[in-house]
Amino acid sequence: MNESNLILRPVGIVKTIASDNDIRERYSELESTIEVFPEFAEALEGIDGFSHIFVLSYLNRLAVDQIGVLKVRPRKLLKAPGLKLEELPLVGVFATPSPYRPNPIGLSLVTLVFRDENQLVVRGLDCFNLTPVLDIKPYTDDYRADEYGIAAWYRRLMDEAKGRP
Repeated sequence: MNESNLILRPVGIVKTIASDNDIRERYSELESTIEVFPEFAEALEGIDGFSHIFVLSYLNRLAVDQIGVLKVRPRKLLKAPGLKLEELPLVGVFATPSPYRPNPIGLSLVTLVFRDENQLVVRGLDCFNLTPVLDIKPYTDDYRADEYGIAAWYRRLMDEAKGRP
């Protein structure tokens, strides 16, 4: 296969009654359902018992000018009290969880609440209703990082935000 002809088929779709704003502001509290398409249902065998799963999604609602972006201001830091957009540095998109990407692919680590046939009820999914799901992988010890580093620019901004009223 030639990578210029890369074709991915969704394995399912996100179903949620939460509004877009609710997902943006409090997705970590919300439950959603991933409906796995019938032709992929047997791929769920053995997923029961995992507490967390990774969900790879296709960010189908990005505007054309949001795809292919290489530098962004890390807007998730705006949730820290006192930070303003103009204070955020312009950094490479690979250094952020921004949905603006060269390829509109999302990665979410979610809690698997339960499975019902080809439906996975999850908590913490930051995807809108009808977002295509490209793949699902269980979270295992292999992914755990006991020691990790955070970029100095990120740590500095978080420390500054904590010191503000």
